[in-house]
Amino acid sequence: MAESTLARWKLLGLRPLRLGLRLMWDAAPGWTVVQVVLLVVQGLIPLAALYLTKLIVDAVLAGVGAAAGAGGAMRLVDALLAALGNAQPDALGRVLLLIAAAGAVAALGIAIRTATTLVGEVQSLRLTDRMHDVLHAKSVAVDLEYYERPSFHDSLHRAQAEAPYRPARIVHEMAQVAQNGISLLAIIGLLFSFHWSLPLILFAAALPGMAVKVRFSRQIYNWALRQTAANRKSRYLNQILTSRAFAKEVRLFDLGELFMERFRDLRTQVREEKLGIVRRRSLMELAAQLVAVAAVFGSFAFIAVRALAGTITVGDMVMYFGAFQRAQDFFRDALGGLAGLYEDNMFLADLDMFLALSPRLREPAAPVPLPRAMRHGITIENVSFTYPGSHAEVLSDINFEIRAGEHVALVGENGSGKTTLVKLLCRLYDPTAGTIRIDGIDLRDLSIRELRRYIGIIFQDYARYDLTVRDNIWMGDVALPQISERIMEAARRTGADAVIAALPRGYDTLLGREFGEGAELSIGQWQKVALARAFLRDSPILVLDEPTAALDPRAEAEVFERFHEQARARTAVLISHRLSTVKMADRIFVLQNGRIVEAGDHAELVGRGGTYAELFEMQAKHYR
Repeated sequence: MAESTLARWKLLGLRPLRLGLRLMWDAAPGWTVVQVVLLVVQGLIPLAALYLTKLIVDAVLAGVGAAAGAGGAMRLVDALLAALGNAQPDALGRVLLLIAAAGAVAALGIAIRTATTLVGEVQSLRLTDRMHDVLHAKSVAVDLEYYERPSFHDSLHRAQAEAPYRPARIVHEMAQVAQNGISLLAIIGLLFSFHWSLPLILFAAALPGMAVKVRFSRQIYNWALRQTAANRKSRYLNQILTSRAFAKEVRLFDLGELFMERFRDLRTQVREEKLGIVRRRSLMELAAQLVAVAAVFGSFAFIAVRALAGTITVGDMVMYFGAFQRAQDFFRDALGGLAGLYEDNMFLADLDMFLALSPRLREPAAPVPLPRAMRHGITIENVSFTYPGSHAEVLSDINFEIRAGEHVALVGENGSGKTTLVKLLCRLYDPTAGTIRIDGIDLRDLSIRELRRYIGIIFQDYARYDLTVRDNIWMGDVALPQISERIMEAARRTGADAVIAALPRGYDTLLGREFGEGAELSIGQWQKVALARAFLRDSPILVLDEPTAALDPRAEAEVFERFHEQARARTAVLISHRLSTVKMADRIFVLQNGRIVEAGDHAELVGRGGTYAELFEMQAKHYR
């Protein structure tokens, strides 16, 4: 997998890095312009500092008679001193003026660095937030089927794991490369003016370090790619050990040491492999740095010989040697930044591929509008379905019709395809074969968002939001005001109003123990709140998929009686294992192994003595 991903990265080239630049610009365009200006100024400051150092050394030596002080730069200094009122410039005046100028340049450098750090921090924070926005938008946009693929979770894990810190690194490394690149170009020009060989020696000395960084950046990336599944598993084990969802069983079954050991084993495997890479990298970096040291002092000898021969002044020698050292530092830092950007480019390749995921459920080019009230009903014709990545057919040649305003029930054993059929109705998936229509309109010709607003639904694995009670119900229709009488009406329909009345702050009570002093509800109480959320949406179709599984029989009967009363004008689809609760449905469809094997009302199906009658009898005998 690592090799194939790397091959894909090579094909992408610098496109991911362009993605990073675009994200940076989108997140903070004004700050990006400010940073470019600051980087140009900061990149030129080292050259000015070196030249002033040379002038100071030459001025000092000229003052003690060790060297001639004349020259264009010194004449400019003398002219400046004269303008300041010193008619006969002396050595001390020259030296002090030059030192003052060097101090001003140093102070400017400090101010620019401080401003650059501030701007970089603003950019990285904004870019991090922008990155989360992009990840969240894509995570919401992709189809439900992606969440059932391990490869999607690997990709999402890498993107989420890197997003909090990688943008700051990208900003820092781009700034580092730009600043060091500008400084390097300026100083290389200075070195070239001394001798053409110095820039070549500088480049040759930096090559081993660059090769080491690039090589091990690739190895670290491939290691991270290989360890994605292990890292996700270790995160899951950590969740088992630390989250409330598993806390009771971990203690009751004494599972703590077991999961701690598994976590340690995984982390040890991950750690040891990375340490091996880091040890090899350290040895090769040491060798590369020794080559660089040899280049520095060899060049120093060359410059010193020229100074002894009188070809250059002592100030020149100090300047050129300082320039070579600084250039090497700039080269090393620029290459380090490029190596980091190489690694960032691989991360951004992952992000680019994640963002390239496209929904399989296609929006129609010209969506057909849905009628405000359903007139005819829902038609399911020759529908078959197989989950992506599977070969087992979950639904096979399903045919039936639900008339407008009719209440129907889907019953059958686990795995018979009931919930899958509901998912197809909500267009969380498209059928592998066949068609589903509402009032004769193919679901694929409807706007997905409008279709889902047309259906109020609650699944058995409903969400429990650690928000207020009001928010938990309001999530059913966020187009409503948060303060709405309809929220309380929905709670009354399901009996949740009695639960809410007993809470300390009523509808404004925070639920769950995740944040603050929240109130914890029983499973049955949570279910009533979730049902209210489904009832809130004033939609023509209402679907309840095992909505009352956690309620006792009396509470369940009350919910269904209220439901049938409140949903009298709506089309309703019920799924329940308790057959006593579906007796009042207008028609009941019995699914078995992905096929409809029986259909009719309760009395008809019991009279036939088939699958439904057998299931009903199995449940009814426990109440006799």
